[in-house]
Amino acid sequence: MPKKSTIQVEKVNAHIVNWLKAYAENAKVNGFVVGISGGVDSAVTSTLCAQTGLPTLCVEMPIHQDPSQVSRGREHIEQLKKRFSNVTNIEADLTSVFEIFKTVVPTNVNSDKVNLSLANTRARIRMTTLYYFAGIHGLLVAGTGNKVEDFGVGFYTKYGDGGVDLSPIADLMKSDVYALAKYLKIPVTILAASPTDGLFGDDRTDEDQLGASYDELEWAMLEDEKGCISSNFTGREKTVFAIYKRLNAINQHKMKKVPVCWIINDLK
Repeated sequence: MPKKSTIQVEKVNAHIVNWLKAYAENAKVNGFVVGISGGVDSAVTSTLCAQTGLPTLCVEMPIHQDPSQVSRGREHIEQLKKRFSNVTNIEADLTSVFEIFKTVVPTNVNSDKVNLSLANTRARIRMTTLYYFAGIHGLLVAGTGNKVEDFGVGFYTKYGDGGVDLSPIADLMKSDVYALAKYLKIPVTILAASPTDGLFGDDRTDEDQLGASYDELEWAMLEDEKGCISSNFTGREKTVFAIYKRLNAINQHKMKKVPVCWIINDLK
């Protein structure tokens, strides 16, 4: 079902690095800040930023985080610091902030809605933290979303991990990100780990939440772009295509600009 990445990794790498550097210089900022999760997307994004030669701050923001995610993130940061002198890091443990937040909002309502809202709250607390560091150091917040997440199924938190200044890998499919990760020598532990947003404090993966793997969703996104419809498929392909179409439809509010109620001139 999935296609293998066909991007020219060396040229794509150079293109993104040059784009990042030019954008930062034109914006007259010092460099970049990246939230490190222990996943492949943040590892690739931070490595791309590091290659610009501009200051790149890697921020760990654990909130009841699984130890394996923390260790993978730290392994990547240590490797990156050895390779690039412009990389620094800091840890902001946000667990206590999250726990205090829970004491001032109602949590004795619909448990599923509470769990999802609290998961999104984690992402939004992290976004606020990244912008704090960006503000005091004159940096841009670099997004870590890939094309399937950002423009396919909308698998991110609005004003959470979706709240960024620029998105260097948002035109790369997940398979492209992995291809670039191998080229960039991202730690094997990260490449082998099952993708997870780590927002629920348990071991659920992105596939558990989405109902399909990134390979499957990438296939569905490409088929949808061709104009295919559900009746073109059977079996697992039909199921995956339906999952993609449903997620794409219900998450359009994330992918479109915030609607504005424009006031006609006669009313002004």
